[in-house]
Amino acid sequence: MKILVINAGSSSLKYQLIDMDTEEMLCKGNCERIGMEMGVFTHKTADGRELHKDVAMADHTAAFTQVKDALIDPEYGVLKSLDEVSAIGHRVVQGGSLFSKSVLVDDKVIEGIESLIPLAPLHNKAHVQGIRACRNLFGDKVPEAVVFDTSFHSTMPPKAYMFPIPYEYYEKYAVRRYGAHGTSHRYVTARCAELMGKKPEDLKLITCHLGNGSSISAVDHGKCVDTSMGLTPLDGFMMGTRTGTLDPSVVTFLMDKEHLSPVEMDQVLNKKSGLLGISGVSSDDRDVTAAADEGNERAKLAQDILEYQISKFVGGYMVTLGGCDAIVFTAGIGENQPRHRAAVGKALGFLGVKIDEKLNEEMIHGKEGKISTPDSSIEVYVIPTNEELVIARDTKALVENQ
Repeated sequence: MKILVINAGSSSLKYQLIDMDTEEMLCKGNCERIGMEMGVFTHKTADGRELHKDVAMADHTAAFTQVKDALIDPEYGVLKSLDEVSAIGHRVVQGGSLFSKSVLVDDKVIEGIESLIPLAPLHNKAHVQGIRACRNLFGDKVPEAVVFDTSFHSTMPPKAYMFPIPYEYYEKYAVRRYGAHGTSHRYVTARCAELMGKKPEDLKLITCHLGNGSSISAVDHGKCVDTSMGLTPLDGFMMGTRTGTLDPSVVTFLMDKEHLSPVEMDQVLNKKSGLLGISGVSSDDRDVTAAADEGNERAKLAQDILEYQISKFVGGYMVTLGGCDAIVFTAGIGENQPRHRAAVGKALGFLGVKIDEKLNEEMIHGKEGKISTPDSSIEVYVIPTNEELVIARDTKALVENQ
């Protein structure tokens, strides 16, 4: 069985084709700048063949045409026929309270995803466009499934997901904590247990998905009991351009002083803050790290704030879990930034956490393994995430059980 995994954004469409017999990626690619005057299409195969071209893609249907053509291209393709695609799995950011698990796509499911657009305006709208474009081109004969980032967090208890605002807003608008990156947290939870030779049901884990967007989850015996992102991906700790948690009065104060509209304030909080806002250098952690190493004081401050806030969340979730067996670092920064991992380990040193300096420095660029010392009270791992494989596995299971 070969499954095509789709992650549609507002102006992009990423994909992977996975052979489920071996769970190996056959090819992957990205359609960028969809809807703009000129877009960019990239396609890479597992054996190293690469296709790159500038091409106009008016909408997601046009983008899918590029994907289909590349899959069967005589020079760059990996399929003889599109009939080899057994099923398609879609990533969907927001499932709200409607979807607590992955489901096969039908009209009712699409309507449900659309109804949740207000909770994730850019993401869910794009996902619906991707699903419809896929149906237009592949037809009804190829089953499709949707895997929700929020579903892993649906096991949180009310004390973790409710906000202390008038209860009527929860009843009227479903305002609550939903979380994000659930597919990634779910993958590394299972993989960490595997590396430890145990079952997720036997462990208390803290999983740290650190990238341009970041979140941390407390996973108790295989189930998420709390997570840092809230109603939207803005909550939690400082990210590339997002504030993370802050005093709500900061928002109203600045709106008053700067005469900002809600839309303008949203841009400040989501696009102009975080690492970028503090450092004044970049939203990319690599650029900020380089500037800090060169003596830029604001870049140093940005790094200090990030490491401090990550450590606070990890420490807090140890209380939530009543202990911790392992901490996992994943995603772009988590997988490739030894400095942050070392800083968190040092902050938790009073609890007996010990990071092996040599292993920590070596564990980058896709390497997987333990970076804590044998005598560390809590094991610490670096695990490259694989959300696409989770989506493919769920899709396979749904198709086979329908």
